[in-house]
Amino acid sequence: MRAVITVVGIDRIGIVYEVVKKMVEFNLNIIDITQTILDDYFTMIVVVDLSKMNAEFPEVVDAYEKLGDELGLSIRVQHQGIFDKMHQI
Repeated sequence: MRAVITVVGIDRIGIVYEVVKKMVEFNLNIIDITQTILDDYFTMIVVVDLSKMNAEFPEVVDAYEKLGDELGLSIRVQHQGIFDKMHQI
């Protein structure tokens, strides 16, 4: 099973570190990652493997929402299937 993690917010030092640190905490493996800076906005999309996740999916979602609040970012975690359906034309 996979999930897509999206991160958007004003750029600052340490965003990638904090997001990846949380991945390590939940034993999520990065399958693919892209990031860029658009003007002053940091954006990142990460596809992660959930097969060895050491928590329930809602706990991961909640932890990333809380991290986003703490860092002043929008961080969303979605099952890849849901993400794919939302973005089909």
